[in-house]
Amino acid sequence: MLLIGTCMRMENSLHHPRSSASITLSVWKALFLREALSRFFSSRGAWFWLLIDPVFHVAYLMVVFTMMRVSNVGGIDIATWIMIGLLAFFMFRVTATQVTNSISANLALFAYRQVKPVDTALVRAALEGVLMVAVTLILLTGAALFGHSVVPSDPLAVLEAFFGLWLAGIGFGLIASVANGLIRELGKIIHLIMMPLYIISGVMFPISAVPEPYQSWLLLNPVAHGLEAARLGFVPNYHSVPDLSMGFLYGFALVSIFLGLALHRRFALRLISL
Repeated sequence: MLLIGTCMRMENSLHHPRSSASITLSVWKALFLREALSRFFSSRGAWFWLLIDPVFHVAYLMVVFTMMRVSNVGGIDIATWIMIGLLAFFMFRVTATQVTNSISANLALFAYRQVKPVDTALVRAALEGVLMVAVTLILLTGAALFGHSVVPSDPLAVLEAFFGLWLAGIGFGLIASVANGLIRELGKIIHLIMMPLYIISGVMFPISAVPEPYQSWLLLNPVAHGLEAARLGFVPNYHSVPDLSMGFLYGFALVSIFLGLALHRRFALRLISL
């Protein structure tokens, strides 16, 4: 609140009017600093939990696959397969979750007329993207120290997959944030969706091993395409699904972002008055 208030007072103290773009950038900068401070210092060891969540999931799945005596999946070392899939899924999930909760977490800021609900959503999306990139680099560096091969054979393909999942998370979150703001009960349903999505996206099992027609049904999930593309970018001989389509992932992301922005514009006044 202090950062936003300072930003608004500085704007009002100027003798000449500022452009809408300049005001928006100032708001985004203040919101970004506020969100970053909140994520890192809202509780003791908050930064630690950013790392421990994916590490816990990787360790848990490693134990499960070790007990099953599985050493590689689709031609990839099992540790690398699990880590890349989890980090790719987390890029979508964390972004979608944080954007979904952006309005309810920043209701007090809407007292400033310059701050719109969509501003808080977009700033949170940007922050989560930066944090997930940092977490990914740290975990991959740690895996390399333990002797795992973590250098992607096609870095651009990996970036394309992660960027597509980030955009998909933004689109999903924009739509869900409006739905959650208008009908509170939908927030619980949206939260419950993430667990089955974790399973059917191919985090825990290779979709290429699923027989038809079930494989085609699973590929209706755009997140699954992002995970498969990320793994294929790391190891070119990975046995990915034959119907892998980055166009489907990006198409879903762009359509959902457009729809989410349209919903934010349509219900902006109702979201502010919650």
